[in-house]
Amino acid sequence: MKHLADLLLLGDPRLYQSCEPVLESELPLVPDWVADLHNVMEEIRAMYQFGRGIAAPQLGIMKRLIYLNVDRPQVIINPELTAVSDEQDELWDDCMSFPNLLVRVRRHRSLTLRFRDELWRPQTWDVTDWGLSELIQHEYDHLNGVLCTMRAVDAQSFRWRPTPTH
Repeated sequence: MKHLADLLLLGDPRLYQSCEPVLESELPLVPDWVADLHNVMEEIRAMYQFGRGIAAPQLGIMKRLIYLNVDRPQVIINPELTAVSDEQDELWDDCMSFPNLLVRVRRHRSLTLRFRDELWRPQTWDVTDWGLSELIQHEYDHLNGVLCTMRAVDAQSFRWRPTPTH
């Protein structure tokens, strides 16, 4: 089982690599990968009070796999963004791989995502919820070796996260 100490941090060269697709023959490995992603996300939530999604490469699993847990757990295998809206908004983005840094980025308001679920069934998801759309774009970027630091609106688009109070 992977833990917070296994999370790749800003500067690790693996975070800048594109991931390989999950093969159907690797489907038996997915539950263990998802358990690791879930475990690390829960540790981040406990320590930093944020975390709605995590991408496999953040744990050194160089596969096109995203785990979301917003209203319920969701496994996204081999996602493809097939459409994005022209309309965009800005937000202060955060990332588990640099949990104390916030980055101002611009993301599309809505998108269409094609992927396979944990049973290898093809899915298409039209996402119109802004919070979910920006989250999916953030995690999808990880699969392509892109960090939100690389999408900063400008040179002043960085700030430290306020320290959580317990």
